[in-house]
Amino acid sequence: MHHKHLTAALLLSGSALAASPAYAKSDIETAGDVIAITIPALAYGSTYYMDDPEGRSQFYKSFATNAVVTYGLKKSIDRERPDHSDNDSFPSGHTSIAFQGASFIHKRYGLEYSIPAYVGATFVGYSRVESDKHHTSDVLAGAALGIASSMFLTKSYHNDDLLISANLAPESYQLAVHYQF
Repeated sequence: MHHKHLTAALLLSGSALAASPAYAKSDIETAGDVIAITIPALAYGSTYYMDDPEGRSQFYKSFATNAVVTYGLKKSIDRERPDHSDNDSFPSGHTSIAFQGASFIHKRYGLEYSIPAYVGATFVGYSRVESDKHHTSDVLAGAALGIASSMFLTKSYHNDDLLISANLAPESYQLAVHYQF
């Protein structure tokens, strides 16, 4: 699959997620929800794009570990949310899964590819505090759990035939993928 096709597919899938019912959520909360799902989906999808079954296995392990620890802590700590809707505030699951995906990309494929994912994950954390779903400490703990799960359970991927480069300028950005057959 060429990178143009992958980009188009990702844009369409993101548009479909964004079009789902918002249930009276703010635009910031809805965007955070979509990005929280999209980042780990992109991380997982990258293992197929890279034909990387070992990375896929590592993603499963880090994702599952992160989910079990995050939701185990939620149920055992029983912290009330700032909006008083329930007692599942600590840690932030949205932030945890977003940072798990971003740090998987970082550890497996390199920091330069993970920067947009880290920016998105940071926005997810912001959206959870802004929408009154979490305290700042909930978000920081979620980020730490997500990062730790991928950093400890993921190994770097090396492929000399593949070159991915990014160019960030004030008014534009470019992402290029070169693969030598």
